[in-house]
Amino acid sequence: MLENRDFKWGYSIHRGYLIGMKLTLALEYPSLKPLAFIVNEANVSEYTIYPQILEELRRRKIKAGDILYFDRGYYSYENYVIGIAKYKIVPVIFPRINCDFNKLFDMLSYPLNIFDSKRNTKEEKKIYKRLVAKFKFLIENWGELMTIRSLIKDAFKLAKKACNMENLHRYTMRSVKKFCSLAVFLTGAVIAFCVSDKKVLQRLAES
Repeated sequence: MLENRDFKWGYSIHRGYLIGMKLTLALEYPSLKPLAFIVNEANVSEYTIYPQILEELRRRKIKAGDILYFDRGYYSYENYVIGIAKYKIVPVIFPRINCDFNKLFDMLSYPLNIFDSKRNTKEEKKIYKRLVAKFKFLIENWGELMTIRSLIKDAFKLAKKACNMENLHRYTMRSVKKFCSLAVFLTGAVIAFCVSDKKVLQRLAES
């Protein structure tokens, strides 16, 4: 019944193979206020939709110099470069074990568009160097950011469990987006009015 619809096969290490869609949700830290979300087919890898969520965030909220945290699913050397060179953010994508930091840092040379005659090259280089320096410090010490990662995971668990986003009986992209809009709003409202600390968030996420 579903094979001619918008759904595609996806895979989760916790649930196995499934037919459904994938939600990408961006939260503000430390308030955990929802900023933006996008919905994709379930078999789309996170690292390929990285520019899509950045475009959505740039349209709504982010500005140059902001620090954005991403889970390992968004990991790729190119995504670090895109985040800094194109969007002028500090992209703390939690690295994989085999990440070669020397190779990564070598890729962070000035992008060619900095030398465009219409730009203030000196100022652009200063901004780029500042972004790279902040990025290098955070990514080399990413292990110290695990408390932030844990908080984000609890917020996502709250969205899936308490706001019923884990098992959707919706069968078109339009209906899924409509349901997710309400669920994301409710997630933000619950966090804003009911969550006073991490322990409360964890209890709500498990309820």
